[in-house]
Amino acid sequence: MNLIEQFILFIVSLVANTFSAFSGGGAGLLQFPVLIFLGLSFAVALATHKVASVALGLGAVLRYLRSSQLERQFVALMLISGLPGVVLGGSLILLVPDRWAEIALGILTGGLGIYSMLKTELGQQHRPQHRDRHGLILGGLMLFFLGFLNGSLTSGTGLFVTIWLVMWFGMDYQRAVAYTLILVGLFWNGTGAVTLGMLGDIRWDWLPALLLGSLLGGYLGSHLAIKHGNRWIKRAFEVITLLVSVKLILG
Repeated sequence: MNLIEQFILFIVSLVANTFSAFSGGGAGLLQFPVLIFLGLSFAVALATHKVASVALGLGAVLRYLRSSQLERQFVALMLISGLPGVVLGGSLILLVPDRWAEIALGILTGGLGIYSMLKTELGQQHRPQHRDRHGLILGGLMLFFLGFLNGSLTSGTGLFVTIWLVMWFGMDYQRAVAYTLILVGLFWNGTGAVTLGMLGDIRWDWLPALLLGSLLGGYLGSHLAIKHGNRWIKRAFEVITLLVSVKLILG
């Protein structure tokens, strides 16, 4: 890969991950198709994208550690529930066609964006709910399913985690995005990258530009989310969900 192509990868990664860090997901909307367009197969592009996405979580950690307090209860819940799903999804995606799943996910993602637009106060205040054993079990089961989607698909799963934390656990958008970026971006995507790397191939020579763009984008997007607050995050979430929906449905 020449310097021009590396620069294109860096710019794409920077833009995609900045928007992803600001809205709570959707980096694969732009980054993954570009990898395929530049010549990678689906499986190699997916594995390479997953590795690069880990830097998004690292960039978010560098920014959020100065201003956010993550609750150990939810950190443990998201890791224990989500990581087995990521491994399972990453193991199966290389064996089965995923077109119908992408279409279904696209329709559902668009529905979430429209739902958020109609619920004007959704995620604007932190109102904890479903923190009892029953609520945590149901919430964990959904996180396992979202982990499976994260391991097997390329776009939109971070957005699902963000909206689930808002709708089920009563978090505001800013708090939910922090959990998504750090735990999904760093730990879920890291686990998915290891799983796909063991089962498939990773294009290592493409990663420097992708990792740098993801790291800077994760930091910049997180800074914008902290600075502008829940109202702007909600609007960004709605725009990104609709774009991801169109991308998944059209392919």
